Amino acid sequence: MKKLIPLLLLFISFSSFAQRNGIIKERIKAQKVAFITEQLSLTSEEAQGFWPIYNEFEETTDKIRSQELRSIKMQLRRNPDLSDKEADELLKKLMKAESDMHAAKLKLVTDLKSVISAKKIIKLKAAEDEFNRKLLDRLKEFRDKRNRR
Repeated sequence: MKKLIPLLLLFISFSSFAQRNGIIKERIKAQKVAFITEQLSLTSEEAQGFWPIYNEFEETTDKIRSQELRSIKMQLRRNPDLSDKEADELLKKLMKAESDMHAAKLKLVTDLKSVISAKKIIKLKAAEDEFNRKLLDRLKEFRDKRNRR
């Protein structure tokens, strides 16, 4: 019984952390949607066509990042002194993941051309970069504030 209580507390803290992490991700996604919509000045008709295509792209790239790229990074952390054979295999996996990311970006642009103008597609890249920069700045501010305490 004494061992069960710490395990139960650990489980509860992990689940609350996961829930909080999910809420944060949802907030960031909502802010990104609002930011991109504003930056591109999407009409309601454009938004109807744009968001399903963009969300599919985000799903694809998130899957590549979380499954393929994360496993590559974890392998490197576990074994930084790779043999040549291991490094070659890892490099092949990395190149495939990068190729998949590139293919997803090309598909995004091709699919978006039927929904929004080329000018707005270019603005999308700038808006994504600006959003990511602002997000990183806010994260840095948050960490600095936390470290000052």
